[in-house]
Amino acid sequence: MFRAVRIAAAFFLACACPSARAQASPAGSAPHQADESLPHDRHEGLSVSADAYSDADRAKEKFGKSADPLTVGILPVEVFLRNETDEPMHIDLSTIQLDVHPRGGRDDDIDAMSVHDVAAAVAHPHGPSAPQSRRFPVGLPSSGDKKADKVAEVLDPLALDSDIVPPHGMVHGFLFFDLSDDPSLAETASVYVPDVTIVPSQKALMFFEVSVGRESR
Repeated sequence: MFRAVRIAAAFFLACACPSARAQASPAGSAPHQADESLPHDRHEGLSVSADAYSDADRAKEKFGKSADPLTVGILPVEVFLRNETDEPMHIDLSTIQLDVHPRGGRDDDIDAMSVHDVAAAVAHPHGPSAPQSRRFPVGLPSSGDKKADKVAEVLDPLALDSDIVPPHGMVHGFLFFDLSDDPSLAETASVYVPDVTIVPSQKALMFFEVSVGRESR
Protein backbone atom coordinates (compact mmCIF):
# COMPACT_ATOMS: atom_id res chain seq x y z
CA MET A 1 0.00 0.00 0.00
CA PHE A 2 2.79 2.42 0.97
CA ARG A 3 4.66 1.61 -2.24
CA ALA A 4 1.59 2.39 -4.34
CA VAL A 5 1.07 5.71 -2.58
CA ARG A 6 4.73 6.63 -3.04
CA ILE A 7 4.64 5.87 -6.76
CA ALA A 8 1.41 7.84 -7.15
CA ALA A 9 2.98 10.83 -5.41
CA ALA A 10 6.04 10.59 -7.64
CA PHE A 11 3.77 10.43 -10.69
CA PHE A 12 2.05 13.64 -9.61
CA LEU A 13 5.39 15.42 -9.13
CA ALA A 14 6.73 14.18 -12.45
CA CYS A 15 3.66 15.42 -14.29
CA ALA A 16 3.51 18.72 -12.43
CA CYS A 17 7.14 19.69 -12.95
CA PRO A 18 8.93 17.30 -15.33
CA SER A 19 11.80 19.66 -16.12
CA ALA A 20 12.65 20.20 -12.45
CA ARG A 21 12.44 16.48 -11.82
CA ALA A 22 14.83 15.73 -14.66
CA GLN A 23 17.40 18.20 -13.35
CA ALA A 24 17.21 16.65 -9.90
CA SER A 25 19.33 13.77 -11.14
CA PRO A 26 21.51 12.31 -8.38
CA ALA A 27 24.82 13.07 -10.07
CA GLY A 28 24.28 16.83 -10.03
CA SER A 29 21.81 19.56 -10.77
CA ALA A 30 23.32 20.50 -14.13
CA PRO A 31 21.96 18.66 -17.19
CA HIS A 32 24.11 15.64 -17.98
CA GLN A 33 23.82 13.68 -21.21
CA ALA A 34 24.87 10.10 -21.77
CA ASP A 35 27.64 9.68 -24.31
CA GLU A 36 26.06 8.26 -27.47
CA SER A 37 29.00 5.88 -27.78
CA LEU A 38 28.17 4.19 -24.45
CA PRO A 39 26.72 0.67 -24.53
CA HIS A 40 22.95 0.90 -24.31
CA ASP A 41 19.66 -0.93 -24.65
CA ARG A 42 16.71 0.99 -26.03
CA HIS A 43 13.12 -0.09 -26.56
CA GLU A 44 9.54 0.89 -25.71
CA GLY A 45 10.53 4.52 -25.23
CA LEU A 46 13.26 4.01 -22.63
CA SER A 47 16.99 4.12 -23.24
CA VAL A 48 19.34 2.60 -20.64
CA SER A 49 23.06 3.35 -20.95
CA ALA A 50 25.85 2.24 -18.63
CA ASP A 51 29.44 3.29 -18.09
CA ALA A 52 31.66 1.09 -15.91
CA TYR A 53 34.55 2.84 -14.17
CA SER A 54 36.89 -0.14 -14.36
CA ASP A 55 39.99 1.96 -15.10
CA ALA A 56 41.88 2.83 -11.91
CA ASP A 57 42.96 6.33 -12.97
CA ARG A 58 39.47 7.24 -14.16
CA ALA A 59 37.84 6.03 -10.95
CA LYS A 60 40.35 7.91 -8.81
CA GLU A 61 39.71 11.11 -10.78
CA LYS A 62 35.94 10.76 -10.31
CA PHE A 63 35.76 9.79 -6.64
CA GLY A 64 39.05 11.05 -5.27
CA LYS A 65 41.72 9.00 -3.57
CA SER A 66 39.91 8.76 -0.24
CA ALA A 67 36.53 7.60 -1.59
CA ASP A 68 37.46 5.41 -4.57
CA PRO A 69 35.43 2.15 -4.44
CA LEU A 70 37.54 0.46 -7.10
CA THR A 71 40.51 0.25 -4.72
CA VAL A 72 38.59 -2.27 -2.61
CA GLY A 73 37.21 -4.32 -5.50
CA ILE A 74 33.88 -2.50 -5.85
CA LEU A 75 32.95 -1.57 -9.41
CA PRO A 76 31.18 1.79 -9.88
CA VAL A 77 28.82 1.85 -12.86
CA GLU A 78 27.15 5.07 -13.97
CA VAL A 79 23.66 4.34 -15.30
CA PHE A 80 21.67 6.72 -17.52
CA LEU A 81 17.91 6.31 -17.87
CA ARG A 82 16.29 8.43 -20.59
CA ASN A 83 12.51 8.46 -21.03
CA GLU A 84 11.41 9.34 -24.57
CA THR A 85 7.67 9.05 -23.93
CA ASP A 86 4.92 11.35 -22.63
CA GLU A 87 4.43 9.34 -19.44
CA PRO A 88 6.63 8.84 -16.36
CA MET A 89 8.31 5.49 -15.77
CA HIS A 90 9.13 3.70 -12.53
CA ILE A 91 12.40 1.79 -12.16
CA ASP A 92 12.70 -0.76 -9.36
CA LEU A 93 16.26 -0.01 -8.24
CA SER A 94 16.24 -2.92 -5.79
CA THR A 95 16.26 -5.50 -8.58
CA ILE A 96 19.03 -4.05 -10.77
CA GLN A 97 21.99 -6.44 -10.91
CA LEU A 98 25.39 -6.85 -12.48
CA ASP A 99 25.54 -10.12 -14.41
CA VAL A 100 29.06 -11.51 -14.72
CA HIS A 101 30.07 -14.18 -17.19
CA PRO A 102 33.61 -15.34 -16.33
CA ARG A 103 35.37 -17.41 -18.95
CA GLY A 104 35.30 -21.04 -17.92
CA GLY A 105 33.37 -20.19 -14.77
CA ARG A 106 29.81 -20.02 -13.57
CA ASP A 107 27.68 -16.97 -14.31
CA ASP A 108 26.71 -14.91 -11.29
CA ASP A 109 24.24 -12.12 -10.48
CA ILE A 110 25.54 -9.40 -8.16
CA ASP A 111 23.19 -7.07 -6.28
CA ALA A 112 23.95 -3.36 -6.00
CA MET A 113 25.46 -2.26 -2.70
CA SER A 114 24.14 0.55 -0.55
CA VAL A 115 26.19 3.72 -0.20
CA HIS A 116 26.59 2.94 3.50
CA ASP A 117 28.17 -0.45 2.78
CA VAL A 118 30.44 0.93 0.06
CA ALA A 119 31.61 3.75 2.35
CA ALA A 120 32.36 1.30 5.17
CA ALA A 121 34.36 -0.93 2.84
CA VAL A 122 36.39 2.00 1.47
CA ALA A 123 37.01 3.51 4.90
CA HIS A 124 38.07 0.20 6.46
CA PRO A 125 39.55 -2.00 3.70
CA HIS A 126 41.25 -4.28 6.23
CA GLY A 127 38.65 -4.05 8.97
CA PRO A 128 35.90 -6.45 10.05
CA SER A 129 33.18 -4.59 8.13
CA ALA A 130 33.64 -6.44 4.85
CA PRO A 131 31.37 -5.25 2.01
CA GLN A 132 28.11 -7.13 1.65
CA SER A 133 25.65 -6.70 -1.18
CA ARG A 134 22.40 -5.10 -0.02
CA ARG A 135 19.24 -4.13 -1.78
CA PHE A 136 18.09 -0.57 -2.33
CA PRO A 137 16.78 1.99 -1.44
CA VAL A 138 20.00 3.78 -0.75
CA GLY A 139 19.98 5.23 2.75
CA LEU A 140 22.50 7.44 4.43
CA PRO A 141 21.91 7.27 8.19
CA SER A 142 24.84 8.25 10.37
CA SER A 143 26.77 5.12 11.26
CA GLY A 144 28.71 6.64 14.12
CA ASP A 145 31.81 5.96 12.04
CA LYS A 146 33.20 9.38 11.13
CA LYS A 147 35.65 7.99 8.58
CA ALA A 148 32.95 6.04 6.74
CA ASP A 149 30.55 8.99 6.98
CA LYS A 150 33.08 11.22 5.19
CA VAL A 151 33.35 8.70 2.35
CA ALA A 152 29.56 8.46 2.17
CA GLU A 153 29.33 12.23 1.83
CA VAL A 154 31.32 11.95 -1.40
CA LEU A 155 29.47 8.94 -2.77
CA ASP A 156 25.88 9.77 -1.87
CA PRO A 157 25.39 12.74 -4.28
CA LEU A 158 26.74 10.58 -7.10
CA ALA A 159 24.56 7.52 -6.43
CA LEU A 160 21.49 6.60 -8.46
CA ASP A 161 18.58 7.01 -6.05
CA SER A 162 15.74 8.37 -8.20
CA ASP A 163 13.32 5.64 -9.28
CA ILE A 164 11.02 7.84 -11.38
CA VAL A 165 12.09 8.96 -14.86
CA PRO A 166 9.91 11.91 -15.92
CA PRO A 167 8.44 12.29 -19.41
CA HIS A 168 11.13 13.33 -21.89
CA GLY A 169 13.60 13.49 -19.02
CA MET A 170 16.62 11.62 -17.75
CA VAL A 171 18.04 10.51 -14.42
CA HIS A 172 21.52 9.15 -13.88
CA GLY A 173 23.88 8.12 -11.14
CA PHE A 174 26.20 5.40 -9.91
CA LEU A 175 25.46 1.87 -8.77
CA PHE A 176 28.14 -0.09 -6.93
CA PHE A 177 28.87 -3.81 -7.27
CA ASP A 178 31.21 -5.95 -5.18
CA LEU A 179 33.50 -7.95 -7.49
CA SER A 180 35.12 -9.78 -4.55
CA ASP A 181 38.59 -8.47 -5.47
CA ASP A 182 38.39 -9.97 -8.96
CA PRO A 183 38.49 -7.05 -11.42
CA SER A 184 38.52 -9.44 -14.37
CA LEU A 185 34.80 -10.02 -13.75
CA ALA A 186 34.13 -6.55 -15.14
CA GLU A 187 35.47 -7.52 -18.55
CA THR A 188 32.40 -9.57 -19.49
CA ALA A 189 29.80 -8.00 -17.21
CA SER A 190 26.41 -6.51 -18.06
CA VAL A 191 23.89 -4.40 -16.15
CA TYR A 192 20.49 -6.07 -15.90
CA VAL A 193 17.38 -3.90 -15.33
CA PRO A 194 14.37 -6.23 -15.08
CA ASP A 195 11.59 -4.16 -13.57
CA VAL A 196 10.40 -1.04 -15.41
CA THR A 197 6.77 0.06 -15.51
CA ILE A 198 4.82 2.93 -17.04
CA VAL A 199 3.38 4.65 -13.98
CA PRO A 200 -0.21 5.52 -14.99
CA SER A 201 -1.06 2.14 -16.52
CA GLN A 202 1.41 -0.05 -14.55
CA LYS A 203 2.33 -1.64 -17.87
CA ALA A 204 5.56 -3.59 -17.52
CA LEU A 205 8.34 -3.18 -20.06
CA MET A 206 10.62 -5.95 -21.23
CA PHE A 207 13.91 -6.16 -19.34
CA PHE A 208 16.99 -4.15 -20.30
CA GLU A 209 20.52 -5.54 -20.44
CA VAL A 210 23.60 -3.44 -21.17
CA SER A 211 27.09 -4.89 -21.61
CA VAL A 212 29.71 -2.82 -19.77
CA GLY A 213 32.81 -4.96 -20.18
CA ARG A 214 35.72 -4.06 -22.38
CA GLU A 215 34.55 -6.57 -24.97
CA SER A 216 31.43 -4.44 -25.53
CA ARG A 217 33.48 -1.38 -26.58
